[in-house]
Amino acid sequence: MNTEKSSVLEKKDFEKILEELKLEGKKHLFPDKLKISVQSATCGKASGADEIYSTLENTLKDEDVILERVGCIGLCQQEPMVNVYVPGWKPVVYANLTPKIIEELAPQWLEGKFPEKNALGQLGPSYLDDMEGILKPVSGIKRIEDLGFFKKQLKIVLRNSGFINPLDIYEYVARGGFYSLYRVLHEYEPDQVIDDIIKSGLRGRGGGGFPTGVKWQSCRKAPGFPKYVICNADEGDPGAYMDRATLEGDPFGILEGMVIGAYAIGSNQGYIYVRAEYPLAVQTLHKAIKIAGEFGFLGKNIMGKDFSFDIKINRGGGAFVCGESTALMASIEGKVGEPRVKHIHTVVSGLREKPTVLNNVETWANVPRIIEMGVENYNKIGTKGSKGTKVFSLVGNVNNNGLVEVPMGITLREMIFNIGGGIPENKKFKAVQTGGPSGGCIPESLLDMPVDFDELIKVGSMMGSGGMIVMDEDTCMVDVARYFLSFLVEESCGKCTPCREGTYQLYKIVDRITRGEGREDDIELMEELAETIKDASLCALGKTAPNPVLTTLRYFKDEYIAHIKEKKCPAGVCKELITYFIIEDKCTACGMCKKNCPVGAIEGEKKVPHKIIQEKCTECGICLSVCKFDAVVKK
Repeated sequence: MNTEKSSVLEKKDFEKILEELKLEGKKHLFPDKLKISVQSATCGKASGADEIYSTLENTLKDEDVILERVGCIGLCQQEPMVNVYVPGWKPVVYANLTPKIIEELAPQWLEGKFPEKNALGQLGPSYLDDMEGILKPVSGIKRIEDLGFFKKQLKIVLRNSGFINPLDIYEYVARGGFYSLYRVLHEYEPDQVIDDIIKSGLRGRGGGGFPTGVKWQSCRKAPGFPKYVICNADEGDPGAYMDRATLEGDPFGILEGMVIGAYAIGSNQGYIYVRAEYPLAVQTLHKAIKIAGEFGFLGKNIMGKDFSFDIKINRGGGAFVCGESTALMASIEGKVGEPRVKHIHTVVSGLREKPTVLNNVETWANVPRIIEMGVENYNKIGTKGSKGTKVFSLVGNVNNNGLVEVPMGITLREMIFNIGGGIPENKKFKAVQTGGPSGGCIPESLLDMPVDFDELIKVGSMMGSGGMIVMDEDTCMVDVARYFLSFLVEESCGKCTPCREGTYQLYKIVDRITRGEGREDDIELMEELAETIKDASLCALGKTAPNPVLTTLRYFKDEYIAHIKEKKCPAGVCKELITYFIIEDKCTACGMCKKNCPVGAIEGEKKVPHKIIQEKCTECGICLSVCKFDAVVKK
């Protein structure tokens, strides 16, 4: 048999395998019996998903029902959630569940009914694919895609999360999984893959935003072998959990992206560097790698081609600095996680001084979707300089906390007030911090700016990995800067003096200001020190560490002035600058404040207005929270 005919037969065989997997996967996704999927990512577990799963097991133990676990659909605010699949009908998501509610609803699901109680919405076309026109809609329940939280989202990376069983490879293939890898291995030369990634405009989603295809191209051209592929899943930003949710909800998507990248640069070995604090993600990855290998999508001669690639998992010890590429590689090598000077780029001399491509979880997850959608279609999403979508963890003082994926270029206002549902208790928006602890705080006047790599940098912040923390009127921006600086001081590796000493001195100044000990020349001193740290630090941790101070000085300087000159905290947060009083005319002498004061700083008898002894008061605020008559005030 000649080589040409052999390759054609090989191609047909693997096409057949994928089609068989896809057909079986459709049966798994939409079975001919009741199926209930419990959203059991880390956020779901924290809200009681395991208890919901146990209740369902007990309630349905004698029934012919499929019970499984899936990842998170994104609206973490309303966990625990389950997806209910009744044959012939569109699946419905139920939210804010308790064991008692499950015991009430489960018998109705068995009867093929969809009660409206706790129904969040029914899944629509973005989840159902070609089943959209086949499955019957459920009357009285809105589509998920029409709800405020989901309406402006566009899911590319998160399209499977919270929907498929993350360890069911059949379901992944049924959603188009591994077809991109098949196409690449059988139809593309490595340079063609790189060319497509360059044309797509995909930029690294880990923070720097460097063009992904250009990085791959440089690594492929670099002399030396072996070459390495690394997935950076060392997600350390406070409030950020985009990578964790993606790993837990759709691990095969990351693996497929890494295999495609490995083929493009000529690598046979990959690593996933994941936080040890993510035990569920680590467990899921181990199982996914094993399953992918058993089906021929990892290991030797992948999909019948003369190409082999393996992936190992390395667990990080929790050092924030190991999110930096060279520190991460040092950690994999068993060395202290410290960055090195990048006079030679890691694509030329990275892991073990060999050419290395490192991208984060979200970047790798985009790769197979770009091949599937086509470069031109992907390129239509986003802005001129920032293509595609971005995943954010939207947290803080916002009604709908959760994980969102939006087209680049969406405004902050749309994210916070449409998707996020606005500020709780109708309080006033004050700022949003983007880009993690090294990001910046953006004020209300800039809410209509588009969110992309370049626009965020213009206003002093950055995209980062995708953390977004919303703050309301009760937030002290000086205290916010102090908090993030304290984090960065703690996480500095200490290798370079500007970061080790500079951030600590900057923290000491801001901390002193929050205690009412600020001096009039502090603002000028902070600005000068911040610029020095940015210019002289070795790695991105130090270079971006001053951002919280610089942006709060830029947009909220009046708060610094109030702390320094007036010895007041306008938001009433900094304890040393707060005084609590009891208004005699409003005090009913009920005794609640006195009873709850932990330090005995309140005196007063029955029917006699109480007083706060200022010398004893620790400004804890308990008296204010327990007073029902607005007699306690804070100044």
